[in-house]
Amino acid sequence: VCSTWGNNHFKTFDGDIYQFPGICEYNFVSDCRDTYKEFSVHIQRALNSNNHPEIQYILLKIKDFTVYLRPKVAVVDGQIVKTPYYSSGVLIETSDIYTKVYAKLGLILMWNQEDALMVELDSKFNNLTCGLCGDYNGVQIYNEFIDGHASYNSITYGNLQKISKPNEECEDPDETQALPSCDGHRDECERLLTSSAFADCRLRLDLEMYIQACMQDKCACNGNEDSFCLCSTISEYSRQCSHAGGRPGEWRTQDFC
Repeated sequence: VCSTWGNNHFKTFDGDIYQFPGICEYNFVSDCRDTYKEFSVHIQRALNSNNHPEIQYILLKIKDFTVYLRPKVAVVDGQIVKTPYYSSGVLIETSDIYTKVYAKLGLILMWNQEDALMVELDSKFNNLTCGLCGDYNGVQIYNEFIDGHASYNSITYGNLQKISKPNEECEDPDETQALPSCDGHRDECERLLTSSAFADCRLRLDLEMYIQACMQDKCACNGNEDSFCLCSTISEYSRQCSHAGGRPGEWRTQDFC
C-alpha cells in the first residue's frame, strides 16, 4: 500500500514516510516498464480556503482507459459518469466520504475526496513502479532516496516526479528548505496515538513514523488547532491499522475529530 495524507505526508510501498509539499501535477505511481504502461496515477494538490493542502484531482489511466476524479465527480474518457460505474475491468464507486476504484489488473484506489489517498497494488508489480510511491522493491530508502551513488532528500525526490505540462506555471518546492524541529509536540502526539482505541494497532505499524508525522502537523499548524492539524495523521494511522488487519476502537468523539 502507498498513501499520502494531511500535511503533504507520503508513505511509499516500501514503508518510508516523508514530506513533500509540491503543488504541481505529479506521478503518484505508475507502471514503469519502458514498453507498455499498464496504469498510471497522477495527483495535483492545492491549498484550500483554510490554507491546508488537499488533493484537487486524480488522473488514473488503466491501459487505454482514462478516469479523472474530483470530489464527488468521476469523468471517464471525457464523460461525467454516474456511479457505481463499471467498464473494461474497472469499477468506480463514490459515497459521501470516499471515492473507490477497483481495477482488475490488480489496483485498488481509495480517496477521501480531501487530503488522503491510498493505492494498493498487486505484488506482480514488485520492482516495476515509479513515482512518489517509490519502486516497490521491498527495500526502504534504496532506489528512492539512494540511487547508485546519488542520495536525494525528499524534496529533490518529489520534484523528480513532476509531470511537465506545457504552459503550466507551478513552482518546485525549495530543495534546501529544512524541516523545523517539532520535538515540543512529541508527548501530545504519543498520547494520541497510543490511546486505548489503538491497542490493536501497536504491533502492526511502525508507531514512531506516525508520531513524527503528527509532530510535523502540529508544527506546521502553529497553534491553530483545527481538525486538519490534529486529525489527519491519526485518521491515517487508523486506516493503515485496519488495512493491516487491526481493529481500531472508537477514537473520534463529539468534540475530537
